[in-house]
Amino acid sequence: MKKNRTKLGFILVLVVASLLLTVACAPKKDDSKLVIGVSPAPHAEIVKLIQEDLAKQGVTLEIREFNDYKTPNIALSDGDIDANYFQHIPYFADENRVGKYNLEILCGVHIEPMGFYSKTLTSLDDIPEGAEIMIPNDTTNEGRALLLLQDKGLITLKEGVVGGTATPHDIADNPKNLVFTELEAATIPQAYADADGAVINGNYAIEHGLNPMKDALAVEGTSSPYVNIVAVRNGDAAKEAFKKLAEVLQSDKVKEYIESKYEGAVIPAFQSKEEADNLASQY
Repeated sequence: MKKNRTKLGFILVLVVASLLLTVACAPKKDDSKLVIGVSPAPHAEIVKLIQEDLAKQGVTLEIREFNDYKTPNIALSDGDIDANYFQHIPYFADENRVGKYNLEILCGVHIEPMGFYSKTLTSLDDIPEGAEIMIPNDTTNEGRALLLLQDKGLITLKEGVVGGTATPHDIADNPKNLVFTELEAATIPQAYADADGAVINGNYAIEHGLNPMKDALAVEGTSSPYVNIVAVRNGDAAKEAFKKLAEVLQSDKVKEYIESKYEGAVIPAFQSKEEADNLASQY
């Protein structure tokens, strides 16, 4: 019996030692390599511009593209990527709160004006009675789209409704009896030919060869809450590699590139973490 207890004790010691060795030898996260999740345009294009600059500072940046708005925050929260760059501040604030992703803002980079497009109309005055209008179905972009339509006099939202979270149910006055079709934002550029018009996010417009300044019948104002930000996991914004990432994304090189390449379809809007956090706290 004593011999068995001694043997059992020896086995337990070996198991504990093995576990301690595994923990000690487990690979640590290499902060000199970052994986960033981005939308294809303009985000991927902007990030590719600064890869070499970041490499010169000792940080390798791997780019992973996503074609939807839901996956990048989940991937970041799960540790599959180290940062993402695809979303504006109100969307981030809402998703981070609802999804409990435990993320924080690193910095703000640009604004993509949302626009109203049509394959058949040449003016907002041509919108017929009962026209079908496609709008994004996610909370903040749907509200943003309705604010654009209200600003152009097509609808009036109920008094007291927070514009960023408005839905068609919050419309108080709809003079032309517009019919709203709610779709995932990424699918609207491919589908809007089947409707009378659509409100399309700037990045998806660019992906499909549309320029809000040239092709849209109406464009929203460049209000600061819709700045596209880089998000990271809580605590990472203070790390050196991420500080370097923010620095190169807010460089004169990036500013000049955005202004020359996108001709107003994307607008530089550099914000510090503190400025972006202050805006996010309002949502």
